[in-house]
Amino acid sequence: MKLFFLRHGKTEWNLESRYQGAGGDSPLLPQSYEEIKQAAIYLKQFQFAHVYASPIKRARDTARTVLANLPGQIPLSLVSRLEEFHLGKMEGMLFEEAQATFPEEFHAFRNAPADYRPVTIGGESFQELIDRMTPAIQTIVRAHDTTDQNVLIVSHGAALNAEMNALLGTPLAHLRDRGGLSNTSTTILETTDHGASFQLIEWNKTDYLKRHLDATDTI
Repeated sequence: MKLFFLRHGKTEWNLESRYQGAGGDSPLLPQSYEEIKQAAIYLKQFQFAHVYASPIKRARDTARTVLANLPGQIPLSLVSRLEEFHLGKMEGMLFEEAQATFPEEFHAFRNAPADYRPVTIGGESFQELIDRMTPAIQTIVRAHDTTDQNVLIVSHGAALNAEMNALLGTPLAHLRDRGGLSNTSTTILETTDHGASFQLIEWNKTDYLKRHLDATDTI
């Protein structure tokens, strides 16, 4: 079965380069709804048995907009384990503010995941995030892999980056090696052994978007 992972559309805080974890949220930009429709045009070529999404509004709105532009009646389930990192005191801070206030945590979160110790900020570590997301993915696989059904999973940039790399067997220290994920990007993984292992089919696909991406699009 193939799992299609879609990062939510771009938000106001994304545009401002502001941390937006599980405890923070801002509206999708008006242009993002059109870009989600562009993603749906690409996704129409695949048949999906189910859509799963983080319950945080920016992901929920992305999932519902995609569904409104896909054929058929595809069920949607909101799964709390698919939400973004809990970023504690960095929530809502501009990146430059977080770097000045929490330099060690800022650097490790972006560049050295194995060294990220979010105790001071009251955040969630990479391993803690992986430990909560992986059971959700395995439950999804068990629900659909007997009939080789495709599923669409709508979640968040940092969380998806960590979890998908973990599913691919990437060590914590190398979670950033493949690069970041852009807003409204699609990444495709496949499993042929009931979720025991995963293969990468496509990483951070954005060529269906009709604009030039900039640094604020990718995390």
